[in-house]
Amino acid sequence: MIETYRGFVDPHQEDVLGHMNVTWYTAKFDEASWHLFTSVGLSKDTVKSEKRAVAALEAKTKFMAEVSAGELLYIKSGFLEVSDKTVRFQHIMYKAQDHTEVASVQLLGVHMDLEKRKAIPIPQDLRAKLEALLPQLS
Repeated sequence: MIETYRGFVDPHQEDVLGHMNVTWYTAKFDEASWHLFTSVGLSKDTVKSEKRAVAALEAKTKFMAEVSAGELLYIKSGFLEVSDKTVRFQHIMYKAQDHTEVASVQLLGVHMDLEKRKAIPIPQDLRAKLEALLPQLS
């Protein structure tokens, strides 16, 4: 797992209950995804030049603790599984002050051709980088 996000809860991110709204968890996890995929070479520049990216097919979010304005957060992320055209990965959000786990999300993404709008195999060089970061079973 690598750190992929560091930030805080802005007051405008709270809902009427005084906690960060679900919308913002998703936004922060999305930002973490860009850092995670850039770490294996699938950056904004690669997406633009090669017209390929990973798009979310499925997301399962769990909420463990509430956060409110001013709280500092960080996210750690990692890859869980790689197949021919898909990759499963996760993000875990923590309160920076005491490292309490706040929320997590597991995502399934598909590698796709952005012009044809269809799934394509993950190139071997990218697949090797993804597989190198998979958890090692002992």
